[in-house]
Amino acid sequence: MTLTIYEAAEILRSGGLVAFPTETVYGLGANALDASAVGKIYEVKGRPTTSPLIVHASSLEMARGLVSEWPPEAQGLATRWWPGPLTLVLPKSHLIPDIVTAGLPTVGVRVPAHPVALELIETAKLPLAAPSANRFMDLSPTTAAHVRAAFADTIPVLDGGPTRVGIESTVVSIVGGKLTLLRPGMIALDEIETVLAAPDQFGDGPHPSPGMHARHYSPRTPLFLVSTPAGLPDRRGAYLWWNTSGLTSRSIRMPADAAAYAQKLYSVLHILDAENWPWIAVEAPPDNAAWSAIADRLKRAASK
Repeated sequence: MTLTIYEAAEILRSGGLVAFPTETVYGLGANALDASAVGKIYEVKGRPTTSPLIVHASSLEMARGLVSEWPPEAQGLATRWWPGPLTLVLPKSHLIPDIVTAGLPTVGVRVPAHPVALELIETAKLPLAAPSANRFMDLSPTTAAHVRAAFADTIPVLDGGPTRVGIESTVVSIVGGKLTLLRPGMIALDEIETVLAAPDQFGDGPHPSPGMHARHYSPRTPLFLVSTPAGLPDRRGAYLWWNTSGLTSRSIRMPADAAAYAQKLYSVLHILDAENWPWIAVEAPPDNAAWSAIADRLKRAASK
């Protein structure tokens, strides 16, 4: 049965969960103002409560109501990039339950650039806490079929087709006048002075952004990065390459353009994971700013 926007909105208003599309990946949404509903996200995903959730709003005005401070830097970035794949981490409003933010005094907010997501939030009249709609640390979903493969029929899904961006949003913290890039994404923020947060400096404590575990975004199949085909262990596995091909049982050429590569990456990894190869090798991406978000995801996917 096809889930309608109105049915999905009613589920959310009743404290349930709904998977829905954004331009980045599919999200697993709950009423961000209901601590009990948000708790179901952690339970279903198997996600540690030290990993905060991003709250999705349908407008800049709704987002501003979720934070206690709105500095000029936030206004400038939101005006330029919203709706879009940019999350701003700011001091939270009293409306946001602690479970959403891992007990931290800040919250990540964004306005997604997907008509289905925006209509859902508008119809429900609720901001939605929504991490990626997958099991914790697994590959993020870029189609409704990926969500159903992860959760079967236990989670209702709004099908909005394949996602356009394909990897998670850029996350920027703006606290005390300091801007820090917490998670790279496909938005180039060259004009902003950024401080890269080391992925392991938070230990077991709350992380200031989702997606900061050393291992994340991983297929079940062992994945590793190689500089050249000479790094392949044998010919029995699958190989993703963008520049230099190699002789393997399964060889897939990826786009040489960063945006096109990002859009395709998770979808291809889902396919290869389902094919049960002994390993997946990925040719390391170029070492430049345009590919930094892709390099980040691949590094975490390859982490043990």
